[in-house]
Amino acid sequence: MVNAPVTIATRDALEHEARRLGFCAFGVAPAGGAEGAADRLDSWVADGMHGDMAWMADRLVHRRSPRGLWPDARSVICLGMSYAPAADPLALDDHPGIGRISAYAQGKDYHDVVKKALKHLARWLVADAATRGLGAIGVKVFTDTAPVLEKPLAHAAGLGWQGKHTNLVSREHGSWLFLGEIYTTLELPPNAPDSDRCGSCTACQDACPTDAFPAPYRLDARRCISYLTIEHKGPIPEEFRKAIGNRIYGCDDCLAVCPWNKFADLAHANRAFLPRGELAAPELADLLALDDAGFRALFSGSPIKRIGRNRFMRNCLIAAGNSGDARLLLQVQPLTDDADPVVAEAARWAAGELTR
Repeated sequence: MVNAPVTIATRDALEHEARRLGFCAFGVAPAGGAEGAADRLDSWVADGMHGDMAWMADRLVHRRSPRGLWPDARSVICLGMSYAPAADPLALDDHPGIGRISAYAQGKDYHDVVKKALKHLARWLVADAATRGLGAIGVKVFTDTAPVLEKPLAHAAGLGWQGKHTNLVSREHGSWLFLGEIYTTLELPPNAPDSDRCGSCTACQDACPTDAFPAPYRLDARRCISYLTIEHKGPIPEEFRKAIGNRIYGCDDCLAVCPWNKFADLAHANRAFLPRGELAAPELADLLALDDAGFRALFSGSPIKRIGRNRFMRNCLIAAGNSGDARLLLQVQPLTDDADPVVAEAARWAAGELTR
């Protein structure tokens, strides 16, 4: 394994290849971890703000720093791929019969797109290192599903800073970046961390429909619509149902209002994430008619498929109950006897709302 620092030429060539593969943001962070990130994570989990995402607590020792996951790591190559939406993510707020899907989930599954590009880049790095006489090097690629503190590492690598909504904000790409990492045994020259440029702005905090931010830079996932509609498996607490409105998968509100988005260049957006026509503004009536096979067919190649038909139907029923459109009772009523108890409960609630 190579532990000695490599030349700037290797790093520059790596960045060039990353951009060729569709990444619009590139930086390198040391493998020792982002300063203060582990302590903030420990505090967040200790306060129970991760909800029922048990995997956050189960692998804290691996998540605290890159070397906690892989002791041989010397550098973390941090990468960003833009999914900046051309349309206003808030535009469907006043269309209760339409299901709102988060901008990131309207195109291809980012797990597949980003992971494929990361693997290509990692193979290129291994081959390039061999060509430059650096010997055999180790690499591991990650995007979202591994115990990696992606946003603090991206901040440390100069890709942007964690905004008050806790997501990464970039001067060039706004709040619209998918993140990926390559851990490597190469010791690459690191970038300087970016600076926090949120200033006195509280737009993201003010926009949250469920008051999920107890303080700037701190998110209580248990109150977050993205968590409730994607990660949470049981019934959605009634105190949040009206605030969910017509959001059926995720929520873009805190991201969409960020003033830095005005600098996001749509030319950098990866075309793989362009919205599929059937997912940009789907009718709730159509979605409520889906059985398991129909759900799988519609969301093939989409990250939405990962939550399964039952959780998705629960979300659609909450939106139906909020729609005020009694015509949806035709689709809602049969679901009150659904085999899944969470779906059946959501259908009874929706039917009650629509018959008031």
